[in-house]
Amino acid sequence: MRTGIHPNYVISTVTCACGNSFQTRSVKEKYHLEICSECHPFFTGKQKLVDSAGRVERFQKRFQKTQGQTIRTKAKTKEAKLKVTPPRGLTTTARKVEKKTTKTK
Repeated sequence: MRTGIHPNYVISTVTCACGNSFQTRSVKEKYHLEICSECHPFFTGKQKLVDSAGRVERFQKRFQKTQGQTIRTKAKTKEAKLKVTPPRGLTTTARKVEKKTTKTK
């Protein structure tokens, strides 16, 4: 391993905006965070669902109606549209040649 090309690996202090701080090792001595595991809503259990369209309430209403059971409904079927396809074996260039030969006869 070559000497002099690697950064110094020192004990660093990480400080959060909430006031929490802890030590770890890194190439920088100080880090400042806006949010950490002590103040993040996911880790503290104070997570609040932000729902502007009322999706959560609609889901909870449907869930209460079924008491958590899965209800299967039949899928709606669409009528099949007929698709006209050219005869097999004829490519677009072959059809053009066939048209020219029928016109000249």
